[in-house]
Amino acid sequence: MFKIGFIKLGNVASSLVADLALDEIAERTDVEVRSLSFGAKMTVKEAEMSAELKGWRPQLVVIVGPNASTPGPTAARALYREVPTIVISDGPSKKEAREALEAEGFGYIILPFDPLIGAKREFLDPAEMALFNSDALKVLSICGSVRLVQEELDRSMASIVSGSPTLPHILASPEKCTERMDFENPYARAKAIGALHMAQTVAAIDAAACFRLKEMDRIALTAAAGHEVMRAAARLADEARELEKSTDSVSRRPHSRSGAILAKTGLLDKPEPV
Repeated sequence: MFKIGFIKLGNVASSLVADLALDEIAERTDVEVRSLSFGAKMTVKEAEMSAELKGWRPQLVVIVGPNASTPGPTAARALYREVPTIVISDGPSKKEAREALEAEGFGYIILPFDPLIGAKREFLDPAEMALFNSDALKVLSICGSVRLVQEELDRSMASIVSGSPTLPHILASPEKCTERMDFENPYARAKAIGALHMAQTVAAIDAAACFRLKEMDRIALTAAAGHEVMRAAARLADEARELEKSTDSVSRRPHSRSGAILAKTGLLDKPEPV
């Protein structure tokens, strides 16, 4: 039984499903998952508390959350240098910072379209937080980001079992993600690419609200604008999914009990080995 542990420091939409996507109907017999979440907080204090996962002796650790360059995630990685570790985050996107992660032996999947939320009291409440995450998750799920994460984690686990650990080093793009979804209708894929590009712009909008603006009305308006863009991206992604559904061509890739990936397209087709 392969042991994979997840440490969730802070929250991005990927945090909600990265672990669930490995065993979507809870029937895999080859993997055991343990997740340690610290809610919205991601300081060094939470990172140090994540050391409790070591007692479980995971064979692969995945650290999920915003901005992996900040002190909290950095401290968490330092605790797991001796264990194959993959970072899933919205950053760093700069080449030098990603090369530094790789040089230290860490894998990474950077998703720039899993963006910063408008985290200002002048705008954000629990309901708005949940709505933003549901919109972001719809974009990531329909447009291939969730599948990219799931496939790379499955591939990493298989490589560790084989004795030749190979971790991903991926700065995801809209084109790379949508390739994973096997869209049959080019207009559906175009909509999915557009949705991811829209989601990527949200980070810059919300960053202005969170870190640069000072006047209350500008903060609230700008954060709201970022969330409206994410809502529009979710609607566009939904249009892509509906196009594929209309021709019975939705790509599905469930896990078998053994963990092998199966595939089907037609709704009434039987999942078959890839």
